[in-house]
Amino acid sequence: MEAILKVFQFISDMGATVMMPIIILIMGCILRAGFGKSLRAGLTVGIGFIGLNLVTGMLGNYLAPAVSAMADKFGLTLSVIDVGWPAAAKIAFASTVGQVIIPVCLLVNIVMLLTNTTQTVDVDIWDYWHFAFTGALVAILTESQVIGVIAAILNMVIIMVLGDWTAKGVEDTLGLPGVSLPHGFTTAYAPIAMGMNWVLDKIPGVNKISFDIEKMQKKFGVFGEPILVGTVLGAIIGFAAGYGIAPVTGEGANPGILGLGINMGAVLVLIPKMAALLMEGLLPISDAASEFIEKKFSSRGKIYIGLDSAVGVGHPMTLSVALVLVPITVFLAVLLPGNKVMPFADLAVIPWMFVLITPVVKGNGFRALIIGIVVLAAGLYIATDLAPMITSAAINAQFDMGSAASISSICDGANPLTWAITRLHGLGAAVGIGVVGVIALALAVINRKKIMKEAAEMHKA
Repeated sequence: MEAILKVFQFISDMGATVMMPIIILIMGCILRAGFGKSLRAGLTVGIGFIGLNLVTGMLGNYLAPAVSAMADKFGLTLSVIDVGWPAAAKIAFASTVGQVIIPVCLLVNIVMLLTNTTQTVDVDIWDYWHFAFTGALVAILTESQVIGVIAAILNMVIIMVLGDWTAKGVEDTLGLPGVSLPHGFTTAYAPIAMGMNWVLDKIPGVNKISFDIEKMQKKFGVFGEPILVGTVLGAIIGFAAGYGIAPVTGEGANPGILGLGINMGAVLVLIPKMAALLMEGLLPISDAASEFIEKKFSSRGKIYIGLDSAVGVGHPMTLSVALVLVPITVFLAVLLPGNKVMPFADLAVIPWMFVLITPVVKGNGFRALIIGIVVLAAGLYIATDLAPMITSAAINAQFDMGSAASISSICDGANPLTWAITRLHGLGAAVGIGVVGVIALALAVINRKKIMKEAAEMHKA
């Protein structure tokens, strides 16, 4: 068992850019897509991820200092440090739950596929850290690693079902055929978006308000294109940060208002292109999976390939609304009574919160903005509430916190599903497993009925 765990740990340590091509190659060969085609698909996916990482890294490298400068300019100080998702992932994988999470989640996915309780083959095993993060917090609360693993499994089951339910929107709105997004962070916001979207539908007047980036682009031509939208928003953030027009070198270096604007414009243009490259690699495997399922499992409905939500982050509305919300989030952090978290490192992951909100609101930027303000405000309180446990998990994992006495993150520290599962277990292990277990089982049963109905309709057709 220890040897198996070491193998999975070795694979995980290579990171998504190396791990995903290997997984895609193996999957392609299993699905009989051919070695050459599978190899090319795997390498293309890997290069797509590298491109996404480079662009999102640029987003963080330019955005975080601007926000820090803005915080200094307005004298914003809070006691809990947002250490960012890379730190959260390291803490999760370094935990006892994290050491077993990959084989456990692979087994859960296989069982769900065999029982027709999911349509998703979740190949994004790097992002199993989200489930490990939940399990690590539960283990701290209950003082039981076993219960922590169970909590991680229940988290995954819920996310897998939600990934299935949002897959059609991913295809229609985000333009990602055959893909679902069972992402522990992104997918947790889909039910909230569905509920708030339903409420907004019932409010006279408000239900008529619509702000569509793509329609704006057609109406205003070049001035509505992502490159202009990103440049303007970046320049506004630079102005709020107190930047000058020209770049500054040396101590206090910054790209200036114009430099930040152009870099944010570049982000809005390049992320969709990198996501398209990644999809180019996935299409042959997706097609092979569909053919394989049709031949071998005629009783099954459509099968989706489960991926990191990064593939959908390039939608113009997702990125534009997220950039608008960056400065709003900082001021919310100061204005909200009781909040202790200063958002910083994870401001660059705000677009990931909106990947599935975008299809839920069908590209309506106004609704996405309203929902975004609500979930970010609630997220700051969640991150504050979970900060003591996240700090304990970091200490247990021997994570270097520097001079910070308390840490948290927007991803996954502000995750509403992680918070709900953790706090329910805080009421007692029996309560946590009972309530979350019943919810997960009910969702799986409902999903099975949906899958079987779709399969019967496909068979008739």
